[in-house]
Amino acid sequence: MQPRKIIHVDMDAFFASVEQLDDPSLRGKPIAVGFDMPRSVVSTASYEARKWGVHSAQPMATAKRLCPSLVIVEPHFDRYKEISAQVHEIFAQYTHLIEPISIDEAFLDVTANKVGATLAMDIAQAIRSQIKRQLHLTASAGVSYNKLLAKIASDYRKPDGLTVIHPSRALAFLERLPVEDLWGVGPKTAKRFHDMMIFTVGQLRELSLQYLTSEFGKMGAIYYNYARGIDERPVTVDYVRKSIGCENTFMTDIDKKSAAIIELYHTVLQLVDRIARHDFEGRTLTLKVKFADFTQITRSITQAKVLRDKSDILPLAKQLLRKVDYTHHPIRLLGLSVSRSEGDHNEGTEPHWHVGELPFEPY
Repeated sequence: MQPRKIIHVDMDAFFASVEQLDDPSLRGKPIAVGFDMPRSVVSTASYEARKWGVHSAQPMATAKRLCPSLVIVEPHFDRYKEISAQVHEIFAQYTHLIEPISIDEAFLDVTANKVGATLAMDIAQAIRSQIKRQLHLTASAGVSYNKLLAKIASDYRKPDGLTVIHPSRALAFLERLPVEDLWGVGPKTAKRFHDMMIFTVGQLRELSLQYLTSEFGKMGAIYYNYARGIDERPVTVDYVRKSIGCENTFMTDIDKKSAAIIELYHTVLQLVDRIARHDFEGRTLTLKVKFADFTQITRSITQAKVLRDKSDILPLAKQLLRKVDYTHHPIRLLGLSVSRSEGDHNEGTEPHWHVGELPFEPY
């Protein structure tokens, strides 16, 4: 069986780059997309700002301290969606197998493509060149035989980079890769690995499947496969949204029940509106609470019926909030989301293969 040819395309500093495109006076300057408010966070930072240590999800106040010359630009989401649609029109010229991951990135399966190209790297380069020529923006791309490696490759030479991980070199490439660069390894999991003296994917590969599953449950098996360059997930054209939610950070921390209930009510109304606009169906409600010291917890409840209306969600949200002690730990942020439970939809599968079984042909 021939290996698949997967491309991951990631627009470089997308929101910031669009703002610099539309306003030439911002070009070459360190900018952060977001709001200049006490509790705002950075949505996207330009590469000029990243040199100062500014990055996404960082408190805006911290970003301003790190970069005194930072220019804060309020987001224009309709414009970002417009550009994203044009990028996807370019993708569609090469393949119909496109899986959007977010507004600024997507996977493409070009194993069988519309232009008859043999090498996936040629398609990736053509897409990048077309984006630059038509939209005056840059994109980074990664090419490999599965989504895991294509995603890692696209991050390897940002911005405006192209990296190919050939099947014959996948294990060697992964050997020295930091374990936190693997998909699904967040800060908490990375710390657990580090406490176990596991810092690289090569070291992770030395752990047995039994040990990893005993430590991490189902994710242990995934980490075991990832360390060996195995990722069975197909590029899914009919993307199924798994959750929808909203959250609010408060100007003043909340420690009174009456204030918390009022804010919870407003958050429920926002969530109901988003559910209606996206015609989303889910049965699990999750409450997210971030405290003043930035620690956070989540509480979830699953119902037999679809959660859609205020009358469905508000009582459950109040029930979840009652389980949270915030008398001595004021609340900084409240969030609510509705998600699909396992079994709400089925995803397709396809055959998988080990790196050592792949034919090593031009890629």
